[in-house]
Amino acid sequence: MSNRLFRTVFFVSDSTGITAETFGHSLLAQFPDARFQQVRVPFVDDVPKAQDCARRIREVALETGLRPIVFSSLVNAESVAVLREAHNSALFLDLFERFIEPLENELGLRSTHTVGRFHGVAESTDYKNRMEAINFAMTHDDGVSSADELRNADVILVGVSRSGKTPTSLYLAMQFGVKAANYPLIPEDFERNKLPGELHEFRAKLFGLTISPDRLSLIRQERRPNSHYASLENCRYEIDSAQKLMRLENIRWLDSTTKSIEEISATIMQTVQIGTEF
Repeated sequence: MSNRLFRTVFFVSDSTGITAETFGHSLLAQFPDARFQQVRVPFVDDVPKAQDCARRIREVALETGLRPIVFSSLVNAESVAVLREAHNSALFLDLFERFIEPLENELGLRSTHTVGRFHGVAESTDYKNRMEAINFAMTHDDGVSSADELRNADVILVGVSRSGKTPTSLYLAMQFGVKAANYPLIPEDFERNKLPGELHEFRAKLFGLTISPDRLSLIRQERRPNSHYASLENCRYEIDSAQKLMRLENIRWLDSTTKSIEEISATIMQTVQIGTEF
């Protein structure tokens, strides 16, 4: 494939980036002969972050010798102005500008101008990847994974039972085609103050989820009412022990208590730096 048909694409947003990404995917699908490497940059909610994003765009342009394509859903005018300072290094598009004609000029291709093209591409490539990722998440749920199987994971979520690992794994699979396994941290791990042995090999793929003890207790009460498992005292112990273990093992983690599944997933994608080709 010609180098001119392989471009880096930035999806920049002051929120999760899902709107910019979905819209960008719909447009890029009009160019079935091109391939794009995605870079998601969510939560660009101030000028310094916009400046950092502009720097990254310029660096990619210098490294690849090709202008990246930037889809932006930024709202703050100052941040937009800062990002546009990289316009000589990239094709900059936002949700209020015309898209197809600039893409045709930049890629040197005619778009198909086909209504529903995104759906067709999804069925042939992206859709299959997402189905495989969903099957992977369901098969490798709750620690049901061998070391050989974990090698195929893009990310491995760790945390106490009912901290949000399974729904996050499935959302990552359905939205991004990411193969996510999840592994519960249990009292035996806290007593040893060590990760399960099979996880050490995959430290770079680990991401932790935690939650407030009060919220965890409510969730567990629905599953096992009036049990030690659901008691507030036990939930406090498990959460405290899990956070200590994650700090000791230098695992990146986030508190899911007040965050949406979209925010959690976007943070994981950015932190673990998962890239996908479509």
